[in-house]
Amino acid sequence: MAIGDFTYMQMCFRALKRAHPHLAIHLWVDERRRTDDPAQWPHLKNYSLYDWLRASPCIDQLYDQNYSPALHAQSIAEAQREDYPLVVSLTHMACHRYARLAREISPRGFIVGLTKQKYRFFELSKRLSIRKFDATIPLYESQQRDVPHVSDIYAQWFASAFGVAIAPAERYPAIDIPERWMDYARGQFAAWGLASGAPVVFINAYSKGEERCWPLERVFALIRALRDHPQWRDAGFVVNVVPEALQHARALYASEAPPATHLFSAEDNFFQLPAILSLCSLIVTVETAVMHLANAVRVPVIALMRQNNPEWVPIDRQNSSIITVGRFGDWVTQIGLPEVMEKILSRPLC
Repeated sequence: MAIGDFTYMQMCFRALKRAHPHLAIHLWVDERRRTDDPAQWPHLKNYSLYDWLRASPCIDQLYDQNYSPALHAQSIAEAQREDYPLVVSLTHMACHRYARLAREISPRGFIVGLTKQKYRFFELSKRLSIRKFDATIPLYESQQRDVPHVSDIYAQWFASAFGVAIAPAERYPAIDIPERWMDYARGQFAAWGLASGAPVVFINAYSKGEERCWPLERVFALIRALRDHPQWRDAGFVVNVVPEALQHARALYASEAPPATHLFSAEDNFFQLPAILSLCSLIVTVETAVMHLANAVRVPVIALMRQNNPEWVPIDRQNSSIITVGRFGDWVTQIGLPEVMEKILSRPLC
């Protein structure tokens, strides 16, 4: 599960908890980057999603120690001691692998999981693994025609697995930001000199996949170009950086950053990010969790997207503008500065 997944799936967990308040929800978050390399553990251990999950009133227990093989084995043993009567796998990648994991966690329980609609003739081991599920839910295909929005897909999964109907209005993401982190964001804006009422643009060029990233050099070029326009001359700019890229970003910032530009990274807690987003006037981001959090905090967003996953477009079409690459398979780097400038300048100044 990633932050983008939980942005929508949390609404399903809320509906499930409302329908069955007696139900205890224990959530297993698997770390697909699991490694024996101790140097990677601090980053994996502090994945910011865990802050949000721990604060959720819907989640009664969280299995988040899966970033090393030894801890993964310990988590499985801990889960086995619970003797779960029901396990539901909502993992849409490598479904067969999680069928085996679900059965290992609950050897005697009833397990349900997602599965591809068709397996090829030579994928016998995968078909056998899928048989470990007692019941299955068909997996959507990203490239199918008229694919529904991811919020609708998740609602359908919960309807199939738990019999919980989630109305379209209830699928819209929301986030409860603790006041502590709103105080932090207001203090950070004041320290940056952004508390004067001038518009503030939040720009994010980072995504987990290289194919969805935008060059940081282009971000600074975008800011310089915007500052040449009178209506944006007094604007402030917050440039988001993932913690692992801070060293490179700071070096580039020192040589290329325009005035009134500030680097930001949610190094301490997940809620730093939505708190800062909520105070901005406009968010410009590549295809990643930030564009969904923008909808959750009700700030207009311009999203730079590939064509590969149309189900992940922002849900709030009224307050979202999308710039899509020209061809299927193209990387987000194919989106040029003029396209983004045109989209920003066509929007009314907040």
